[in-house]
Amino acid sequence: MIADEMRERLAELEPSRLEILDESESHRGHGGWREGGQTHFRIRIASARFSGLNHVARHRLVHRALGDIVPRIHALALELSEN
Repeated sequence: MIADEMRERLAELEPSRLEILDESESHRGHGGWREGGQTHFRIRIASARFSGLNHVARHRLVHRALGDIVPRIHALALELSEN
């Protein structure tokens, strides 16, 4: 499962809070949707590693941690905070 892979990789950011939501079903019939889901995700993560980083730098840090997962999905919404 992609969500499990995400959780494993994001552990390197030592999150104090991590929520991974598969929102694929709410996009049924839209571009990028496919049977079985795992196409549209929302990640809510809080980590001290975001301290002092701007919005773009935080997103880059998450994308770097997720690596090759990002091209395998259609949409990724990120909600990032320090705590």
